[in-house]
Amino acid sequence: MQQDPVPLSRHLRVRTDRGYTVLEFRGEIDIAAAAEILPHLDAVTARRGARVVLDLGGVEFFDCSGLRLLTRARLRVLRGGGRLHLVCTHPLILRVLRVTGVSRLLPPQPTLDVALEQPESTYGSL
Repeated sequence: MQQDPVPLSRHLRVRTDRGYTVLEFRGEIDIAAAAEILPHLDAVTARRGARVVLDLGGVEFFDCSGLRLLTRARLRVLRGGGRLHLVCTHPLILRVLRVTGVSRLLPPQPTLDVALEQPESTYGSL
């Protein structure tokens, strides 16, 4: 059952969908936004067996602070035996993900539905 998003900050909404916690990043994800998002991200990814989707659909700007959030989430979810998916279609953000190699560790999906339909698997090693 899908739950309406809860705005935790102007840069983050959290909701549940099909057993996943969906973190919707919004606006400009820079060092200030990352500081707002980090405590919520850590709370969700600390759970053993966490099932998380990071949705960048509402992001207009994304710098290395955002990359740190993604890689931190991946590491924490994998350590806890969970699953993590990424949703992103913004051409410039996709380019950053490719150039930095993050897209190999956390393959971006075009929609939330596609991300939630991914088969059970793990993404690489820690």
